[in-house]
Amino acid sequence: MDFAFNEEQREIQAAATRLMGETASLDRVIELSGTGEGWSREDYAQLAELGWTGLHVPEQYGGVGLGYVELVVVLEQMGMALYPSPFFASVCLAANALIEGAAVAGLSDENAALLTAIAAGEQTATLAYCEPGGRYRPPDVKLTARADGGDFVLDGAKNYVVDGHTADAIVVVARTGDADGEIALFSVPGDAPGLTRAPAHAVDETRKLATLAFDGVRVPASAAIGEPGEAWPLLNTTMQLGGVALAAESLGAAQHCFDTALAYTKDRFQFGRPIASFQAVKHICADMLMSVEQSRSAAYYAGWAAASKRDELPVVGPLAKAQVHDAFWDVARMSIQLHGGIGFTYEHEAHYYYRRATASRAMLGDGDFNREMLLQGLERV
Repeated sequence: MDFAFNEEQREIQAAATRLMGETASLDRVIELSGTGEGWSREDYAQLAELGWTGLHVPEQYGGVGLGYVELVVVLEQMGMALYPSPFFASVCLAANALIEGAAVAGLSDENAALLTAIAAGEQTATLAYCEPGGRYRPPDVKLTARADGGDFVLDGAKNYVVDGHTADAIVVVARTGDADGEIALFSVPGDAPGLTRAPAHAVDETRKLATLAFDGVRVPASAAIGEPGEAWPLLNTTMQLGGVALAAESLGAAQHCFDTALAYTKDRFQFGRPIASFQAVKHICADMLMSVEQSRSAAYYAGWAAASKRDELPVVGPLAKAQVHDAFWDVARMSIQLHGGIGFTYEHEAHYYYRRATASRAMLGDGDFNREMLLQGLERV
């Protein structure tokens, strides 16, 4: 397998590296994390101008029409900088749900318009799946969608919704019947009557979460993505694609942790020599390098499988999510260890990456959950 990027992908990578350097310094990230929104609309508009908000969206919906590998390239650079934006929620969760819905059953006019607006960077969106239990299985979906005439009425709550406090639209996972598989997806405006949104405490201050309450929220039948009651396969694929995207982002963050820790060990002197020359430190750096490179192989291969619409996506998607996030957490922890006392201080950047590693490890299912999904995928392939 050749993991070398082609010329176009290298150009996208170079552009992403430049943009992160210009707009996502650590001071800027910290500044934005202290605001209510947690991101800059001006910065997000730059992503739209570059076409990245529609990078893998089909051209018929106003997207660039490239593939998932190009998306992986951009996300890796964003992860290096902990870039604060609704890009992951909008492009890698909500847009993927709409794209998969279009492939399965087509999109209504309003959902097609939403996907076009996301691709243009004119609207942000997110996916509301988890509930108070924080799990990702069909029986854990308690929010109900009750048919009422030509509409559906949504009642229930969603937790841990990424950028849910500012999203212009929310793709909501709901239950339409008593059976585990009777799942539906609906697009809901962020200002819909009966919808209450509140910021939630998050371990990772650079990525905002929200709690949503649906009290008799009424949406038309045309808001459904896919067939109501039969959307579980669509949601499952969306989760796999989201896991690949999150793995790519975390790969970049892990690479940054390794790079900064290695540079520090070369500059930090003890007993008249750099601590990088000590055997114990070399062992830690070697472990970090191996974790990052193994993660790169997993994330890149999963990105290729997603771009190629490979049947093995149900296997390599959860594999990448489990491998990369366990590795990222280990690398972030070892980075703090190598930095010594300064790595434990709030002023140093190491704790921001450790917090991101801790939060991302749990998002879209932890390692055990994704390994179980991997085994189930192997049974189907």
